[in-house]
Amino acid sequence: MKLKDKFTELMYNQALKRKLYVIIFEADTPAGKLFDVTLIWCILLSVGLVILESLQGLPVWLKTPFIVMEYLLTAFFTFEYITRLYCSPKPSKYAFSAFGIIDLLATLPLYLAFLFPGARYLLIIRAFRLIRIFRVFKLFNFWMEGQMLLTALRDSSKKIAVFFMFVVILVISIGTLMYMVEGGKPNTQFSNIPNSIYWACVTLTTVGYGDITPVTALGKFLSGCVMLIGYTIIAVPTGIVSVSLMKRHEKNVARECPNCHRRGHEESAQFCKYCGSSLDKAPKE
Repeated sequence: MKLKDKFTELMYNQALKRKLYVIIFEADTPAGKLFDVTLIWCILLSVGLVILESLQGLPVWLKTPFIVMEYLLTAFFTFEYITRLYCSPKPSKYAFSAFGIIDLLATLPLYLAFLFPGARYLLIIRAFRLIRIFRVFKLFNFWMEGQMLLTALRDSSKKIAVFFMFVVILVISIGTLMYMVEGGKPNTQFSNIPNSIYWACVTLTTVGYGDITPVTALGKFLSGCVMLIGYTIIAVPTGIVSVSLMKRHEKNVARECPNCHRRGHEESAQFCKYCGSSLDKAPKE
């Protein structure tokens, strides 16, 4: 009964939760920054171990220390995740947030390795947790730039989807045409339409592996045409996203303060950066 009472007291200890919250979720305090820097070093060490383990010819005597370190790091990350749930004001909100899902995925691979041995290499997912470096070292300007790019991609998603469908149809058509041109030749590498479509993908994207090549004059001419088309196609998604970025920038520049009538505010800004007035309210008369 005493153990149950202690557990209940621990679960509802608001002072402890608040102290842990400041350390784990906030990087403005010395303890919080120390914790985050330690966490980043642990993530780097864990990712480094996964990469080193994949090397051939690694000394056998390193295998046991690597396994022990992986278990210790996984135990640390598991404890950290549980602690975040414990001290979070809204555990469910954290658990289903982007950071919460990444934190959970970072702890699972070693446990899944007991059932699927190859799953342990998914520990590389922990590299995504390095995103916290923006918060620790106050690189929010870079973070905002990244959000702006993601917003532009989201705004352009429909246009990019239509363009992608067009490219898929084009690749299938070119692959089929090349099969008609090269498929009847002896010892041809264009033995079927799927192989020809693969060749069209490689050629249209200007990758050019060279594992499948045409031998006829018409096939080589068609290859040249596909390469030239590829150069023009690659530029299209970039142009779509660039236009979206420019429109969003112009929208921010055109956003005017109702009090001082100056422009150039960020999309998420609620107050004028020049006079401090609210951007959503009319000026006082």
